[in-house]
Parts: sequence; C-alpha cells; structure tokens
Amino acid sequence: MLIDSHCHLDFEELNKDLELVVQRALKLDVAVLQTICTQISKFKLIYEVAEKYSNIYCSVGNHPLYLKEEGVTDCASILEFCRLSKVIGIGETGLDYYHTDFDKLSQKKSFIEHIKASQACGLPIIIHTRSADDDTLGILREQMQEKSFTGVIHCFTASRGLANACIDMGLYISASGILTFRNATDIQQTFKELPEDRIIIETDAPFLAPSPFRGKVNEPSYLTHTALFLANLRSKSFQEIAKITTDNFFRLFTKVGR
Repeated sequence: MLIDSHCHLDFEELNKDLELVVQRALKLDVAVLQTICTQISKFKLIYEVAEKYSNIYCSVGNHPLYLKEEGVTDCASILEFCRLSKVIGIGETGLDYYHTDFDKLSQKKSFIEHIKASQACGLPIIIHTRSADDDTLGILREQMQEKSFTGVIHCFTASRGLANACIDMGLYISASGILTFRNATDIQQTFKELPEDRIIIETDAPFLAPSPFRGKVNEPSYLTHTALFLANLRSKSFQEIAKITTDNFFRLFTKVGR
C-alpha cells in the first residue's frame, strides 16, 4: 500500500474527473490520499471531497502565495476547522521567497499562526519552503522552543542542512516527483541518506508529475513511479519502501486510523 500524503484534489485538473482519478489510484494500491488546503476560503470544497470518500482526508491552511487573497488567518480560526473529523493536518503553510512579489512579514506571521494551531491541537503542520531556508529554520527553532510540534517539509527541494536540522527537531521530509528528475542529483543524494523513519512520499498533484510523465498533469496513481525510484535509490524493494513510507505517514498523521 502507498499513501499520497499531499495532493490537491480540489484543483480543476483533477476535480473534473475525480472519480476516475481516485479509481486509478486505488487500482495501483495508492490507498489513502490527503488533499491539501491552500486557501481557507475554499475549504468547503476540499472538505466535501474528503467527506465523499472514505480513503481521502484533508488539511486546513493558507499557502504563503495566497496571502494577498486570504490575509493572515489567526490560530483560533484555524483551530475551528481542526475539530472536523477528516482534517488531519495544518497547512500548507510556510515561506516562499522565490517569486519577487511577496510580503515576508505576512508570510512569517501566517506561518507562526499555523504553527501555534499545531502546538495547540497536536495535528502535524505541512510546511512549504522555497528559497527561504534560513527564515524557515529560524521560525521552526524559535517556535519549537516555545512548545514542541510535529510536521513535514513537503515536496522537499531545500538544502541537506535544512533537512538535517528539521529531522533533529523531529520533523519528516517528503519526496515528490521531483526526485525522479534527471537534474535533481542533490535531492536524490539527500533522500539516499536520510533516516528511513523520517521519509514520506507525495505527488503534489496536479503538479510535478514524475518521470516518465514529466510536464503532464500529475495524479495520485503516479505515486508508484516516485516510490519505485526511491526504492532503487536506497537499494530497497518496492514493497519495503511502500511499507516504510506508509508506516511513517501513520506515525505522523495519527488522526488517521489504520
């Protein structure tokens, strides 16, 4: 069994054929999906998807690049959604300095409010970080000193130093289809060496389809390609990697029953 820990089933590319997308995933034993919230204003649709299927769960949060539309949602407001039975994570949240049109202060405030919600309710935080290693690490360390929390760096593309620091804090690291890209040698080396009890996998569908589907619309069924690549990278069998990443998912997202 595989688990797609991070996909976006509310996005039109997947939502228009959702039943077929889910069935194709199940056919390849991608048995559990987490559809990720990027805008709290659109949470209703995300939760409707999760409620419709017994094997789909969701998160709640605002992506840093949507803060112009969403504003900074406070911890108390995030916690209201966390009480819902299908909400298993908080995010995605974090820092994205890659694009020139961003507000660092709003991103930092939003990130901290999401972390405080995680600290308050115990749900893991789903972290997006791009071109922001130092500030991401600084906020994580500062908040961890106030009260411990858990979570995952999703779609990991950052430095090995950030990966090591996050693992030292008890966080997990998630591999996406980027791992399979020919030019992703640094990321491949990181995932070759990470402790196996801290690795989970994702598609980030509809984005970042793995080879041999690179450039096409991604979907949860393609997770098998990332899992197989990771297995070969770490000299494991496909079945071993499936078990490792599945066990790690359930260890992190404890609200999901096995």
